[in-house]
Formats: sequence, C-alpha cells, structure tokens
Amino acid sequence: MTSPQELEAQHTLRTAVARYDDLRARDSLADPDADDAGRLSQAEVLEMLALAQVITSKAGYGQQLAVRSAREAGASWAAIGRALDMSKQAAWEAHTRWIEDQAAQHRASDLHGLDDLSVARARKLAGPPDE
Repeated sequence: MTSPQELEAQHTLRTAVARYDDLRARDSLADPDADDAGRLSQAEVLEMLALAQVITSKAGYGQQLAVRSAREAGASWAAIGRALDMSKQAAWEAHTRWIEDQAAQHRASDLHGLDDLSVARARKLAGPPDE
C-alpha cells in the first residue's frame, strides 16, 4: 500500500495535484454500471486518498510560509486573518503551532523542520497576536 510518507518524498505539491487530478478525473468518468472497465483499481483509489493527504500537508506548509512572508512584508495579524478567513487570534495560534511543530520535527530528525535559531527568528517575526 502507498502511504502519504512514501508519496510525499516522490512528489512536489504540483506533481501530487496533477496525479490526484488524473486519478480523480478517471474515477469520476468511469461508468459505475460497467464491470471494471475504466474504474480505478483498489491500489489507485488508495493512492488517491494518500495523495489527498500529501496535498493537504504540502499546502498547509506552503500556507505557513506565506504567513511568514506576509509578516516580513509588514502585514498585521488582522490582515493575515482576513486573508485566511479567520480571526487574527486564530491565524496567530495556527502559525505559532506550526512553528512549534517545525521545532519538534527538527528535534526528532535533525534534518527536517526548523532549527533553534530559525525557531527564535520565526517567533520574533510572529510577535504577539495583537500587533
């Protein structure tokens, strides 16, 4: 079985979306009354599910990088919250959770996530939610 971890290493966000779109289109165009003609195999359906998880993960990571870029550009948490369709507090909390998750990933693997210096910079840039 294909797992999100296996697929994440194989795909960029763009290639994961392209493969997902291909599988989804084939699945939606298949005749449900036909025996197996054109229908996705079990392996392909499971791949589609795993790709959805990869896309969600990669898009979430990219969103937090964009939040960091918005803060670097001087955007307030209120403006960021509006762009994300949430309150400034919720936007700030999501970003600070992401920073902590990145720190935990780095502690666990020493290869992924943010190192201590990057975490300190990210926290300083994030500032308090009411700025």
